[in-house]
Amino acid sequence: MDPLTGSVQHYAWGSTTALPAFLGVEPDGRPQAELWLGAHHSAPSRLGNRSLADVIAADSAGVVGTAAVVEFGPQLPYLLKVLAAAQPLSLQAHPSRAGAEAGFAREEAAGLDRAAPTRLYRDDWPKPEMLVALGDVEALCGFREPDETYAFFARLGVAAATDLVAPLRGGGPDQLAEVFARVLGLPEGEREVIAQVVTAAAELDEAGVGETDPELGLFVRTAVELDEHHPGDPGVLAALLMNRMGFGRFQGLFLPAGNLHAYLHGIGVEIMANSDNVMRGGLTPKHVDVSELLAILDFTPGMPELVDVVEESTGVWRYRTPAPEFALWRVQAATDPVTAPAVDSGRIVLVIEGSVEVSDGSTSLTLVQGESVFGYPGDALTVSGAGGTGTVMVAAPGI
Repeated sequence: MDPLTGSVQHYAWGSTTALPAFLGVEPDGRPQAELWLGAHHSAPSRLGNRSLADVIAADSAGVVGTAAVVEFGPQLPYLLKVLAAAQPLSLQAHPSRAGAEAGFAREEAAGLDRAAPTRLYRDDWPKPEMLVALGDVEALCGFREPDETYAFFARLGVAAATDLVAPLRGGGPDQLAEVFARVLGLPEGEREVIAQVVTAAAELDEAGVGETDPELGLFVRTAVELDEHHPGDPGVLAALLMNRMGFGRFQGLFLPAGNLHAYLHGIGVEIMANSDNVMRGGLTPKHVDVSELLAILDFTPGMPELVDVVEESTGVWRYRTPAPEFALWRVQAATDPVTAPAVDSGRIVLVIEGSVEVSDGSTSLTLVQGESVFGYPGDALTVSGAGGTGTVMVAAPGI
């Protein structure tokens, strides 16, 4: 095993304090949105003075594991992050593997620079992902039942908005797709309806509607909060078609291909396939391609369920997802050493609470919150509390 050093990403929606506190460093005044731990080409982590991507290129099976290389090629198939959101992220979704391969090939054939701001497919991989909360997290995820959304809009009393979403009444996935496209395609001259909706929502919020109808309360609060950051953005209306949900410490939310989502605030450990393919639908200054987003979205309505967490052995919990590219475990370290899972794979061990001692049988390292190591295939890693207890996340290929 070797100590692993990640890369911090400074996106505008990031918190100025949460990630520095997690890493135990002083804030520098800039928003710090994500800590990347992995071998993605845009920001590979380092093993000492070596890039993890270069180390994998030199001996992929010896670093990642034979089974993963056979399945996914000579690369680390997952990317581990710590995400710290102080403001809402963009409305976004990710493609399936077939969609990513076709989209990447299309843009490569067109000669579009991979760093171009209008580039949608920066690689040919899908991007299923999961976020495990380290505190309270709120998110928009998937589409609400159409009848319920229509009823919420009707309560606002804005005739133009009610007309806009009228197909939702008694509708299903096709009508959701129709209204979503209508909303994001609003001409400039018709966007006054956004301000009207926000004004009506603010009035209901101030009147305390959430005390008698919590779901309507979330609906109107979402409109008000998003407008504070993105006034006049059609994405505000698009977001009102979605479920808003909260989840807490150590609970996980899995997002498959085609799921529209946006984290609103909170900090958590995120794991995903090793991709940076994002189709955006609003609430962002970045490039938005509505037609491509519509092509990949799943408009099946319904509230998503949280990830099933199973205790595989004493102190070791697995977050079950269908993604083959990644697997994630939470390990609670105490006095007695706990064996880390996935011995035959390249693993990242990240301390999320307290301090731990990680040993591969010949070397032992003491790590504190925010520090991580990379364990090679065959390393029989054990984790124990260092002067108390600690908690780690262990990431590995999902096969």
